[in-house]
Amino acid sequence: MTADGPVAVGSMRDVVQQSDVIVCCGSGGVGKTTTAAIIGMDAARLGRSVVVVTIDPAKRLADALGLSMGLSSAPQRIGGVGVDMGAGGEMWAMMLDTAATFDGLVRIYADDEQQIDRILSNRFYRNMAGAMSGTQEYMAAETLHALHNDNRFDLVVVDTPPSRNALDFLDAPGVLSRFLDHRVFKLAMLPTRSGLKVFGSAAQPFFKAIGRVVGSDVLADSMAFFQAFSGMETGFRERADDVVALLRAERTNFVVVASPRHDTITEAVWLAQQLGDQGVGVAAAIINRVQPSFGVIDVPTGVEVPGASRDVVSALWKNLGELQQIRRAELEALEPLVALIEPAPIALLPLLDGDIHDLDSLDQVAQHLFLERNRC
Repeated sequence: MTADGPVAVGSMRDVVQQSDVIVCCGSGGVGKTTTAAIIGMDAARLGRSVVVVTIDPAKRLADALGLSMGLSSAPQRIGGVGVDMGAGGEMWAMMLDTAATFDGLVRIYADDEQQIDRILSNRFYRNMAGAMSGTQEYMAAETLHALHNDNRFDLVVVDTPPSRNALDFLDAPGVLSRFLDHRVFKLAMLPTRSGLKVFGSAAQPFFKAIGRVVGSDVLADSMAFFQAFSGMETGFRERADDVVALLRAERTNFVVVASPRHDTITEAVWLAQQLGDQGVGVAAAIINRVQPSFGVIDVPTGVEVPGASRDVVSALWKNLGELQQIRRAELEALEPLVALIEPAPIALLPLLDGDIHDLDSLDQVAQHLFLERNRC
């Protein structure tokens, strides 16, 4: 650890230039959304065509980009990011729409319009598409896959929910594949494969027992869904496998975002460990709202300032000493994370005097993030 922090190799600029996908993750309230937007701005300025997608329902990305009307579920181009048009860079942004993404998958893998209509109008499907645990995370991964294969973009930046949801996002495609291979799913699909009608199948002992628990209407809706779903599971499984491969691809990089507090650093360390256990690792870490450095300054004695009383001067030097002490404590809090992920770069972003609410304020943070001297 140096006076201003530990030393690491590489930089955030390297991550931006060498990635096809960047996933920003971390605990709540540490600035993931702002970070995702800033990375997108820098990539566009480097001549890349980048899309930033948030799965955070708080809609902070739209606020950070100064979009008063919010974001839609389709990529929209963001103007005014200071892009050199000669370089060909563009920045786009969007908000995940879980139900619409699920509907899109149904349309891809259904055999015909009749099958699409049967599924999309099914009450069990409509409830599952919007509320089933893990659906949002899988559809976020699916959206990432679709954007990665969209010829308009050469970089996708993903802003995730808080840490453990970020791991759900990473796990979701594999969970879907395992579910499609699970014996419970195969039992549910049995009537469609054995020629039984839906309502006739409800008379079978297995389904009759389920009906007593969940209700006959729910059972009928679910059985109708599985009948309509028949034949699509192979396509869903193959797509899930493709998404898993993308999340673990060499040019997919995870960036951990934190603030210099012990609780968020502890969370960041846990997250980095989990990512490492899953074989993806951490490409970089960004620490937001760090106490600015004032250099190595020894508090002098007997200094006179014209027009100021001795008490005022003494109070100013005392305040400087307190700020230096806060920074030292913050850097010490970072040490476990630095030790875990080095030599990956760690960037320190200083505490600013205002909120991030438009492109100008985003640019102010970007100037700190991509300054080489601001690295740990």
